[in-house]
This record gives sequence, structure tokens and C-alpha cells, in this order.
Amino acid sequence: MGEHIQESIFNEQERKAFVQHLIDDIQALEQMIDQGMIEDDIVRIGAEQEMCLIYPDYRPAPKSLDIIKTVDDPHFTTELASYNVEANLDPYTLEKDCFTSMENQLRELVEKVARAASKHDTRILLTGILPTISKDELGMDYMTPIPRYYRINSILKTWRGDDFTVRIKGADELSLHHDSVLFEACNTSFQLHLQIPPQDFIKSYNWAQAISGPVLGVCCNSPLLLGKELWRETRIALFQQSLDTRIWTKALREEVARVGFGQRWQQKSVAETFKQDISTHRILLTKPIKKNALEQLQKGETPKLEALSLFNSTVYRWNRPCYGVGNGKPHLRIENRYIPAGPTVLDEMANFAFWVGLMAGRPKKYDDMPSLMDFRTAKLNFLRAATSGRHAMFSWMGKAMTAKKIVREELLPIAYKGLRKFNIDEKDILRLLGVIEKRTKGGTGAEWQINNFRELRKQMKLDSAIVQLTRSMYKNQQTGKPVHQWRPIDKMSETKESFEWVSQIMSTKLMKLYEDDYANLALAIMQWNNIHHLPVENGRGELVGLLTWSHIEKFEQLDKKEARVSDIMVKDVISVKPKTKIEEAKEMMEKHKIGCLPICVDTHIVGIISKVDL
Repeated sequence: MGEHIQESIFNEQERKAFVQHLIDDIQALEQMIDQGMIEDDIVRIGAEQEMCLIYPDYRPAPKSLDIIKTVDDPHFTTELASYNVEANLDPYTLEKDCFTSMENQLRELVEKVARAASKHDTRILLTGILPTISKDELGMDYMTPIPRYYRINSILKTWRGDDFTVRIKGADELSLHHDSVLFEACNTSFQLHLQIPPQDFIKSYNWAQAISGPVLGVCCNSPLLLGKELWRETRIALFQQSLDTRIWTKALREEVARVGFGQRWQQKSVAETFKQDISTHRILLTKPIKKNALEQLQKGETPKLEALSLFNSTVYRWNRPCYGVGNGKPHLRIENRYIPAGPTVLDEMANFAFWVGLMAGRPKKYDDMPSLMDFRTAKLNFLRAATSGRHAMFSWMGKAMTAKKIVREELLPIAYKGLRKFNIDEKDILRLLGVIEKRTKGGTGAEWQINNFRELRKQMKLDSAIVQLTRSMYKNQQTGKPVHQWRPIDKMSETKESFEWVSQIMSTKLMKLYEDDYANLALAIMQWNNIHHLPVENGRGELVGLLTWSHIEKFEQLDKKEARVSDIMVKDVISVKPKTKIEEAKEMMEKHKIGCLPICVDTHIVGIISKVDL
């Protein structure tokens, strides 16, 4: 949805004209479909690669504008966050060595941007969610300074009428209010495009929906967010919640999420799908449009359907129908948006070949999905894959099967046939689908991350663990080996890490007391757990005091059964922010002769450091 939006003024007049263009675009599309104008004699594939930018310490590097300027190549574009860039690959005809050609181009583009990044002391990493992103990098100062991004943020916030809320439960739980859409920027994908003949579009689209669960199950690569182990593909929950404009009310009402799987099987034509989206989602962006699509059709020109394309780019279906014009000819395609970036280029290309093979090889018996599977089953399969990955249990055509079993027994044979149908080079078929086959046995990127993260957490603090994990992901990626061949991370004894901020060494698993707790219980808790200092909060979760061993003497003089924590705690608490230098914190503790220092964001405690941590 490129640069042409920048001259938009987003006023009422522009909006009114845009709405009419949108209605005309749908009519023009229907005419083109009826008159057989949509290209149907060739199949092409395409892709978009999103990448994370990291500093040599493996933390996010907000350098996208500098790097894009240095790389100076139209294949590259910005993303919402300044620590992400995107590469748009050229389309290739689905035939012979197209996957090798695309893989070569992808490697060249990744290497090219990596060379440009190195001039800015930055590296490139392919991963679904960068483990080292912290709450700090989700502020507005990390948004790429381009008007349309600020516009999207301000409109979505206005519609929501409140902060965005992210709540995801996995092995850990994440619950957070946030004031911008930048949570969306934690997601990095490898988006796949496949051209579909118009007469087959609905059958193909429904099949794409049906296979989404099992396909996602073997491609998961995003299990961690803000240091918490959540879903195997956390991007699915995060993306929906970070762009959710629905207002929470006391009334029970149905509203369609802007990011989602869809509500039903599609029935008539792609135009119907677009009409559903326009009917259920408000217009987010507008722009001035010079040419009317219906008038262009009358003159024999091919319209770009600019209003429809812009609107469609702001409705985030996991399988998104798209209209485009290539070589002067209009075409339809499906964009697969649920595949994460990484773990390596080879893994991504294997995911791509698997999906394209499945789409191309759809057996005739699956032409009418609504008669074979309830839509909610397909949707539930997708959510199960996102939460549990390759070990998810699915309902597949009435049978209960694991993702691994469906992929091996049902889907891989279809993918092999589909690629052979288009005369793809046999060595590419065996090489790429072989990766998927081995991954069903050897594990996904998400499993590798989780297993190693858990081991690292036994040895070190959270911040060190996510840095070491990211470091190892980067090193493994450089080898080019697919993730099922990655070895467990060695014990990190040889790694010398430089700690700078208190957030890197603080304890985050905190026991807390409340000011109205009885003091005798509080002191018992401290003794049972051998804790020397406990933060005290009020009913709103704000830090109001600190209780330490030295308060036991004060407690001795009070009525044992009546005294409250608020009677004996220190009320004047010295605290610091997460981005406080460790040296500074050390000096404060020495100066004030205190044994611990709470770390706070606003009035809320997020961690604590003691002399032991220092």
C-alpha cells in the first residue's frame, strides 16, 4: 500500500469520493469477471519477506530508513516499526526451476540488505517474533516516521476509544495495556502469493482455509513475546489483538475482528468476499484517485481498482484475496499471511513449496469444502495449530488426527502431486518437501526456541536467556541449515555478556504484599520463602511501600494480631526505571544504605534488584 498515500489529506471530501470509487471498483471487478477479462492461462507465485534489524548485542535496531537509503533498491520498503524492513520478490511463473530462482533471489536480497545494514552496525534476522523486543521498543518513537503509519495508529485508537489490550495465555500469561498499534510490529512474516484462475477462485480459497491449520502447525516459529512463553505461533493472537478496534461493552454483541480467519465458507465469487469485508469493516485509509474504474473499462483500459486495493490492504484476513495488474493484465491471487519469517531461507522456501503444492494439487473431492467440513472446524483447527503447533489434535474430514499425521499421510502426497502437475524440477520437489517431512519428525522453529529457552532459564536471568537464544538463532541462520538440523544451544560458559541496564539483571518473578495485609502473615511469608525484602502495593497495583527484615523489630512493639503491613513498611521508597544504568543503581543503594531497589514503570513495580544481583 506504498508511498502514494502520502499526499492524502484524509478530509471529508476525499472520503466521499473514495467511497464512490470503492463501490465502482466492485462493479468493475464483477464486469471483468463476467466478461472473462481476468487472466486465467498462467499461474505465478510471489512473496514478501519481512526482516528484523538487530544491533550486535541482538536487540532491535531502529535503522530501517537509513538502511533502505543505503541499499537503494526498489525491492525494499519500510514497515510500521523502524526495526523492520520488507523485501518484495519478483513474481515467477509456476514451472520448472521457479523455486530455485525465487530462493536465489531471496538469498541475494537478504545478503544485499545485510551488507547495507552492516554499514550501520546492524544485522538481519529472520524470525516470527524477535525474542529481544521489550516494552521499550513498542513506544511511538520506534514507529517509522511516515504519515500513513501515524494515521493508522490515530484512527484505530479513536475507534477503539481506549488503549489496546493484549491478553495471551500459554505456558506463561501476558496481560498488558498499550497505547499504540506498535505491538503489530512484533510480527514478522514470510507472505506467500499464488495466482488463481477466476473460475476456480472460490474452490481454491475454501481449500486454502481448510488446510491452514495443518500447514501452520508444521511452520510455527513465534513462541516467545516479551520474555514469556505463549503460543507456538503467538503472532496469530498478537496480530488480532494489536489491531482490534472492537469496543468492549456490557452488551453482548457480535462484531467481526479486523484481523481474522473469516466467518464462513465463500460461495459465489471473489467480489462477494470483498463485499462482505466492505460491509463489516470501516474505511481506515483514503487517498485521492484520479481515474474511475468503470470509465477505464469503457475505454478498453485495465483499471487498477485503487480504492478496493487500498481498502483490502487494511483488512487482515490470514488468507487474503487480492486483485492486481501485471504486464497490463488483471489477475486474482490468494495471499497467505500466517506463515512466520525464518528460521532459515531454506525453511521458508520449503513452507512455500508445501503450500503451493497443496493448492495446486487439490483433489477433486475437496472442490466443495462446505459439504465436507463445518467452517468452525477449519477455524478451530487453525487456532489449535497456533496454540500447540505440530502436536495439535485436529478434526480432519470427520477424523481426529494430529497435525503431524495429517501432514505426513494426507497433505504431503497432495503437495508432491501438485508440484509435479506444474512440472517443477524433481530435485526441488524432493529437496523442499523433504524438509517438511523431516520437520514433522524433528521439530519446528518454535519447539527449538522453547526447548532452548527453558534450558537457558535454568542457568541465567530472563534477559540473558533471550539474548543468548537470539544470538544462537542468528548463528544457526548463517549456516543455512534447516531448523530440524539445529543442535541444542551449548552451555553458555564462554559467553561474556555486558550488562548495562538494571532491567537486564532484575528479578521479575516477584512476591508482593498489600498494604492492608496483616503484618504477622507478611513476616511469616518472608520467613517461609527466605525473602529479605518485599514490595507492598495498594488496591490499584501501585507501589506504596517496602517491607524488609529490619522491620521485624518495629513489629515486636505492635499488637501482633492487629498490626497491618502499612503500619511497619517504609513508605518513602526509592525506585528507578528499567533503563537506569547499573552503576547508577549501585551508587544509589550505597548512598542510601539500602539492600534492594524496586524497578518501576510509572507507579507499577516490574522488578527488583538486590546486592546479590549486583
